[in-house]
Amino acid sequence: MKNLKWIFNYLKNYKFKYIFALLLVLITSGINMINPFLSGKIIDNVLGENQKGLLIPLLVAMFSVVVFKGIVAYIYQMILEKISQDILYNIRTDLYGKLMELDINFYSKVKTGDLMARMTGDTDAIRHFIAWVVCNVISSIATFAFAIISMMYVNVTLTIFMLLVTPLIGILTYKMSNEISPTFHNIREAYSKLNSVVQENISGNRVVRAFGREQFEIDKFNIENKNYKKKNLDTINVTKKYIPKLEFLSNSLSVVMILVGGILVVLNKLTLGELMIFNSLLWALNNPMRMCGYLINDTQRFIASSEKIINLLNTESNIKNNEDIINVNKFEGNIKFKNVSLDIDGRRVINNISFEVKSGQTIGLVGHTGSGKSLIINLLSRFYDATAGEIYIDGINIKDIDLEILRGNIATAMQDIFLFSDTVKDNIAFSNPRASFSEIKRISKKAQAHDFIKRLDDGYETIIGERGVGLSGGQRQRVSLARAMMKNASIFVLDDVTSAVDMETEKKIQHELKNMEEKKTTFIIAHRISSIKQADLILVLDNGEIIERGTHEELIEKNGYYSNIFYTQYGNLNLKMEGV
Repeated sequence: MKNLKWIFNYLKNYKFKYIFALLLVLITSGINMINPFLSGKIIDNVLGENQKGLLIPLLVAMFSVVVFKGIVAYIYQMILEKISQDILYNIRTDLYGKLMELDINFYSKVKTGDLMARMTGDTDAIRHFIAWVVCNVISSIATFAFAIISMMYVNVTLTIFMLLVTPLIGILTYKMSNEISPTFHNIREAYSKLNSVVQENISGNRVVRAFGREQFEIDKFNIENKNYKKKNLDTINVTKKYIPKLEFLSNSLSVVMILVGGILVVLNKLTLGELMIFNSLLWALNNPMRMCGYLINDTQRFIASSEKIINLLNTESNIKNNEDIINVNKFEGNIKFKNVSLDIDGRRVINNISFEVKSGQTIGLVGHTGSGKSLIINLLSRFYDATAGEIYIDGINIKDIDLEILRGNIATAMQDIFLFSDTVKDNIAFSNPRASFSEIKRISKKAQAHDFIKRLDDGYETIIGERGVGLSGGQRQRVSLARAMMKNASIFVLDDVTSAVDMETEKKIQHELKNMEEKKTTFIIAHRISSIKQADLILVLDNGEIIERGTHEELIEKNGYYSNIFYTQYGNLNLKMEGV
């Protein structure tokens, strides 16, 4: 029931058009009853009573009915298709908006393939239900009802005999509906898993080939493919179990009609013309009965798909704006972490972290993989909310700042670089779509990207592959850096974005960052000491805790974790790293 209530909410804006279209469906069902009576007239009056003058008018009338019915059917089909496409557009828009709203924790648990299935296959099942299933349910019920009324009008006795099989059809339909419902849910789950395997392998194709795992991935796909096939066969087996029985019962009507109708004709209680009317109306009883199985299938498919969509639309993001947000547009960049802790899936990953950064200062974050460096940035951007403690920007708790404004004031060049399948120019301008081409080039020069971009086949207009395929690791990093610099935000985050560039290029990038027009509060996450040595404050993290803090020189003097990293990378030469 909730599924119908949900879809009716989308139909609200189209209710008058939709009702009008369904009324046309009813009219068409009624029109279908006319020609059988005209056929009966031809048999009884023209052939039986030799009233030849009626033949042409009756044939013209029959032809007119066919034309009129065709016009009406065309109108309602176009209306229903237009409405279903509009609603499909609205549902997809709402789904996409919900996906943009959901937090990073949601995406860590749900597979991309499953989400793609909801955006495509599930939404199409909704469109099919609106445009075809509802229409055919009403048409079948109306046609069946009109046929019974018409038959009763002609001969009650024959009608009663023909209706004796309908209770059996009702019982079979009910049993089929109950049995087939879970199979469609299983199909939907199997389809999502199959979609996920395909999506992962397309995205990770280079990795699969690099490790020679093609056959392993083919085998994995075949497992899900066979599972999907099996779930479909389960549904087909249920259908095969009931559809032939429904077909048999509907076809038995013709036997009943010929047997009982023939007896009534012999007894002069039914004319040949009236028997012809029954014969012509036989499809009006048969067709709705035959359609039962198919309509049940499509309705169950709609229920399974709509439940998936409803569940996604009802998913609440854990990260959302407070009701009372403070109006702020531009940050100065003073940042304070106060006793901040973070738990993910019941495990503490950040523990009691506190530090302060003044506007324009640079802070370096260093530590082994998984120590919590990137999580600090995720907390600052509110991709996660702290389990305990508070984070302030310019004295304002970040939970009191509008999410769009908060993230709009933070420019991030991420470690996991994602570039769109678009031109180099548009990838750089992604953070500032209104930027002029001259501005894009200027920023690219600062990010040390301009020279290699010029050497590409079409320069800035070169289309790069999905996720930056076609560019080297260092080139992708520089495009990502240019994209972040283009944003011109108050807070700048560099998450290990120079790890794939040579030392000389890194020095040039650091020089440009240091001499940016507006002084920005900058976070640098790095494994290279050379990337963070000039920072005003360096935090050394281990297992989500700050184990050392200070400037480069202070940390070298402590002979602790940071000092060990330094000696590992540079040995005992040039301890102060003047030239690095």
